[in-house]
Amino acid sequence: MKRSAVAVGGKRLRALALVAAVVCGAATPAPAAASAHPRESVLLQCQGTESVSYEPGVTLQPRPIHVTVDGRFTSCVGGDGTVKSGGYHEEFTLDTGCNNLLEGFRGHRTYTWNTGDSSTADITGSSTAVAGQVVTPVTGTVTRGRFHGRNLLQLISLPQPSALQCLGRGFTGVTGVTTLTIS
Repeated sequence: MKRSAVAVGGKRLRALALVAAVVCGAATPAPAAASAHPRESVLLQCQGTESVSYEPGVTLQPRPIHVTVDGRFTSCVGGDGTVKSGGYHEEFTLDTGCNNLLEGFRGHRTYTWNTGDSSTADITGSSTAVAGQVVTPVTGTVTRGRFHGRNLLQLISLPQPSALQCLGRGFTGVTGVTTLTIS
C-alpha cells in the first residue's frame, strides 16, 4: 500500500508537528460522495490525538511492520459550524526500523466528520526529530467530499522512541497530539 502524504495546493503551508511516515501511514480510502455543501469561507480548525500501533514492535533491525493509525479530532471550530469532531483510520504494512522512521511520504487520507460526510485529501509529509518528539507536518488539498478544493495542514507530534525501546521486542505503540487546519 502507499504511505499517506499531503500535496501542497495553492499557497505553501509550513509547520512542525506530526510523526514519522509510519505514523501517517497509508490506506486506500473508500470513495466519498461528492460534496453537496457550499464552500465554507471560514477556516476549519480541529484539535485531537493520533495513536499508532506497530505489530510486531519496531526494532533497530528493519522488518515488515503492520501499522494501525487512529486519529480523533475532539474539538473542531469554524466552517459553517456543523463540523464539531472527526477522525481517520488507516492500516498498512511498512518495511521499517527505528533508524528510518523519518522518511517522507505521499498518499491519500480520508477524514470522516460527525456530520456523516467525509473529506479525502492528497497529502505529503516528512518527519523531523525535535526535542524528544517526532514532528510531522502534513500538507495537501482536499480532492473529494466536504471542503473540496481547500488546502489542509495537519501537524502531528509523537514521542520519539528511545534507544532502549528499539532493543529487544521493540516499541509497539505511541500516542500524541495533532491539529488540522483546512483553509
